[in-house]
Amino acid sequence: MDTAPFTFLALPPDEHPYESAAFAVLPVPYDATTSFQVGARQGPAAIIAASREVELFDEELSAEFVDAGVVTLDPVAPVMSGPDAMHGRVYDAARRVHDDGKFLLALGGEHGISSALIRAARDRYRSVSVLQIDAHLDLREAYQGTKYSHASVMRRVLDMGLTLVPVGIRNVCREEHEFLGRSDLRPLMARDCRGGDDWIDQAVERLGEHVYVTIDIDGFDPAYAPGTGTPEPGGLDWYQVTALLRRTAERRRIVAADVVEVLPIGGQAVTEFLAARLAYKLICYVQWAANRTARDAHTGRAESKP
Repeated sequence: MDTAPFTFLALPPDEHPYESAAFAVLPVPYDATTSFQVGARQGPAAIIAASREVELFDEELSAEFVDAGVVTLDPVAPVMSGPDAMHGRVYDAARRVHDDGKFLLALGGEHGISSALIRAARDRYRSVSVLQIDAHLDLREAYQGTKYSHASVMRRVLDMGLTLVPVGIRNVCREEHEFLGRSDLRPLMARDCRGGDDWIDQAVERLGEHVYVTIDIDGFDPAYAPGTGTPEPGGLDWYQVTALLRRTAERRRIVAADVVEVLPIGGQAVTEFLAARLAYKLICYVQWAANRTARDAHTGRAESKP
């Protein structure tokens, strides 16, 4: 009996071998530091299962973008001795992929994994700026006894000295509010993203040449993505997020990304299907931009990026 492989987009492994694949999808089923609803460790498998129903043809860009090769890696096994040990294991897995010259797209799992993923990208590209789509700032110094908490992940990014551009924020604790007052960080709150698209240009202009995109699924309004540990009202919609990602791919070079905090809800697959389509959208935008750059270079019409 013919069966679809349990891989991202149901792509056959023999047609998308690791050696020649441009994109590598890394599942990280880990949620040890989540502090409200737990279950995000089931997110990567749910996203992969939903992705098997995603069309490979992108209607916006009028093309398919899997010919560059998309390989699904084995999940990173959780380390239960502590979040710091897990941070090291995720970093090692991510760094191997970067060293092999591939675009790494990680699927979580909790947002705490992202600091390790971002550190691996920084070490590969020397410096990256981080585009964070999220309902929360995640800027606590530590939370519930660990500095690698999902609530502290972006504080670790700032500790690396990286540029951070948070978008879609709409819930801030007092510690974070006071930290903002002492820093140069100016998040684009969700209310700033209502009406027009000037906020998109503002976000992209703050980013450097190389960009890491981290997407906490709760950046979306829970009407679109109810399956997450801490759903917050007043979030972004599909077209806002994809417009931001497309503009970023057009004007900067996205070098790696993650989609995290998907918590499957029994009896429906709304959130994991959105996450699966979004992950493929990232691949589409990145490959589309690369194709355009190569075409312009070949014809001598390379455009300068602002």
